[in-house]
Amino acid sequence: LCALVVLGIVGKGALEYFEEQREEGVRKAYAAATTPDQLKAFAAANASHSLAGVAHLRMADDAYKAGKAADAAAAYEKAAGILKSGPLAARARLGLALSQVLAGKAADGAKVLGQVASDEKEFKAVRAEAIYHLCSLAAEAGQAEEVQKRVDELMKLDVSSPWTQRAMSLRASLPAAPAADAKKDAGKK
Repeated sequence: LCALVVLGIVGKGALEYFEEQREEGVRKAYAAATTPDQLKAFAAANASHSLAGVAHLRMADDAYKAGKAADAAAAYEKAAGILKSGPLAARARLGLALSQVLAGKAADGAKVLGQVASDEKEFKAVRAEAIYHLCSLAAEAGQAEEVQKRVDELMKLDVSSPWTQRAMSLRASLPAAPAADAKKDAGKK
């Protein structure tokens, strides 16, 4: 019985040691991946590891900076699929949405932004940025009432956020909504 207990303890220790060695190998391989091809190979070889999500995020950022919106969206989507929570996951979701908008898929991007904005488990700053981008899309479409709705949403979420301030500036640059003018005229009579 004592021998079985000792073997169990030794076996558990050996498994933990090998797992730690494997994890260290993955970290070293990620650190060594400095080019886009190396990052792609690392991500493929370690597809379920969180560092593969970080590699996809780096590739997405590079594609976004290069103006390759479709490539960026694909890489952000892969990153978001691996990075399930935390600030990097939020960054991947926002990057996915903005890349989709730039790639001409504004409806898809707005849907993702809406999901991020309404996720109460998400960081307040991330939610505020998502709402601001929804506000910006509404402003580009000339939807003054939607812009006002988003500004109100931002005011409730975080009045001191820089995204709130930007949204208020955006709202101020738009002509008054026809419905708002009609309400004002009705109130004067």
